[in-house]
Amino acid sequence: MADLLSSGIVQTVLIGAAMLGAISGMLGAFAVLRRQSLLGDALSHAALPGVCLGFILAGTRDLGSILLGAFVTGALAALAMMLIVRRTTLKTDAALGIVLSVFFAVGVVLLSWVQGHGGAASAGLASFLFGQAAAILRSDLWIMGGIGLVALALVLALWKEFKLVSFDADFARAQGFPVTLLEVALTVMVALAIVVGLQLVGVVLMVALLIAPAAAARQWTTTLGPMVALSAAFGAASGAAGALVSATTRGLATGPVVVLIATGVVVISLFVAPQRGLLWQALAARRARARISDGRVLTTLQGLANAHRDASYPAERGMLETALGARAPSARIAALERRGLIHPVTHPPETTPHWELTTAGHAEAAALSGKPAGPKDGGAA
Repeated sequence: MADLLSSGIVQTVLIGAAMLGAISGMLGAFAVLRRQSLLGDALSHAALPGVCLGFILAGTRDLGSILLGAFVTGALAALAMMLIVRRTTLKTDAALGIVLSVFFAVGVVLLSWVQGHGGAASAGLASFLFGQAAAILRSDLWIMGGIGLVALALVLALWKEFKLVSFDADFARAQGFPVTLLEVALTVMVALAIVVGLQLVGVVLMVALLIAPAAAARQWTTTLGPMVALSAAFGAASGAAGALVSATTRGLATGPVVVLIATGVVVISLFVAPQRGLLWQALAARRARARISDGRVLTTLQGLANAHRDASYPAERGMLETALGARAPSARIAALERRGLIHPVTHPPETTPHWELTTAGHAEAAALSGKPAGPKDGGAA
């Protein structure tokens, strides 16, 4: 592993993947909160014609020109989508579908033309569809880092405005905030994140890296600041882990591995995240059912005690089952015994199990039913 990490190519890919994951995670959080997850898909596909135009204008496979072209067409696609929504009766999903299809179709046509007329230099353009991490150079990291710093500076400078627009755009508009400009700024930053990831992850898979870290972070927190930070951390960790796995396993492309790891983080978060995780929800539901069952047993015992005007009235299992209309749950009775709310008693000459409420049990049953703690004396000792 030490020899592997000493390789310049591996170091470059590792740093680039971590940077991309952090940038994508940070900006993807706002896209998720604004319910515009598909916007990333549309913009990433819209970047393909820009890649081709950047190559045509530069005459060579210059990363700066290609990324600039991708950013321009991505921004144009975002503006076109916003224009369609505002000027027509079409909804956002229809606008996204139109923009994605048209721009990607133009990109495929341009890619086919460039590969047929661009000579040997155009051979690597197809790698922007699925990414080619090994092609990243040290100089490319400076471009990625610069874009990341610009995005971070914008987020910090407009934090309050972005937060308000993400959670309640109508309220922000009523308060006089330039909501349209803020939404354009957020959309442009998403386009920046996509541009950064084109070479590593590619057009097709970029949306997953943009959304997955944010979706995972959303499970762990309910506030924006921790969500953005956690999303950036998940993205960076996924990028670094994917780069290492790809470097240690022959034949595995870095981009898809990064996306699979990020997706794995989402799956884990969906199951084990506190409060929102499926396992936590299942446990909470089980506890709620147990509380309901315990309450039914306690109130039934209290009702029998009140009916017989005896706070220490011993109830037999059959009586409990008749009153409950179901079989008395042995596990819940045992749990109530452990909690000190009921205790078993003998009732000669009968040999079947009997239970009576303790003082604490009477108090708990009274709290649940809203009835007095006992018939006269307030409960059994």
